[in-house]
Amino acid sequence: MRVALVLGEVWNGLRRNLSVVISVILVTFVSLTFVGAAALMQLQINQMKSFWYDRAQVAIYLCTAFDKSDTCNGEDANQETIDAVQEALSSPTLSPFIDEFFFEDHEQAYKNFMEQFKGNPVADYAKPEQLPQTFWVKLSDPEQSDVIVETFSGVPGVQSVSDQRALLDRIFLFLNTASYTALGIAALMLVASVLLISTTIRLSAFSRRREIGIMRLVGASNRFIQTPFILEGIIASLIGAVLASAATLAIVQFFVQDYLVKNVPFTSYITVAQALVVPPILLVLGVVLSALAAKVAITRYLRV
Repeated sequence: MRVALVLGEVWNGLRRNLSVVISVILVTFVSLTFVGAAALMQLQINQMKSFWYDRAQVAIYLCTAFDKSDTCNGEDANQETIDAVQEALSSPTLSPFIDEFFFEDHEQAYKNFMEQFKGNPVADYAKPEQLPQTFWVKLSDPEQSDVIVETFSGVPGVQSVSDQRALLDRIFLFLNTASYTALGIAALMLVASVLLISTTIRLSAFSRRREIGIMRLVGASNRFIQTPFILEGIIASLIGAVLASAATLAIVQFFVQDYLVKNVPFTSYITVAQALVVPPILLVLGVVLSALAAKVAITRYLRV
């Protein structure tokens, strides 16, 4: 009977403050969707890191006839230089660090350049001899790229040594910043959600002040009086959390899998199965925050 009474009070509270409850649901939905989006971004960033760092290479660019740097004298790298670099890469000193390497001459570099910049006006001005011959080195452990960089930097005939991991670090720094920004916005929205839940509970309690007074007179405990109000906040937030969870999975399915995977297939993307870790976090976060907000609000009201 006490359970039926509590549930009846919860229903009456939700019905009387329907418009405010809908506001709580919407604010919770939006705020938790931001949290879910930030979590998805972190999952995607980690997925891309794993994909690209394993494929990151070190590029050893040889001199061209257009280079006037300290290690280049305005002459194209000759066969002697190419053989010296290849011999060094195959030596017992460096070979333990290298998984594989290959040489790209002017013609191959030009072909790859034209494919990459097809339709770009810069392709009209490029010539094979302007593009450096390059040794592409894939390491057994990409984190040991400094070994190759230090070995060939400053060597005569070598224009420069580029570690792709350094470029990837800049990209992932930008992506992480975007993720943290989304998380910051989500935190602000969650604060708004908590404040709205507190206001809703206080309004609900005020509209039922006569019933609360009667329950106090007949000896009802504070816990019995508080329970319906706390459940109201939890139910409203739970609905918003469920909607946010559905939206999060929909983003992965329809935007990531159905669009990005098909139209931007150059990297690895998270799957719906991987994204299933996010909804439980959103549900727990929504329930806990709403329960705490409702508890504090009704406790303060009953003290007045």
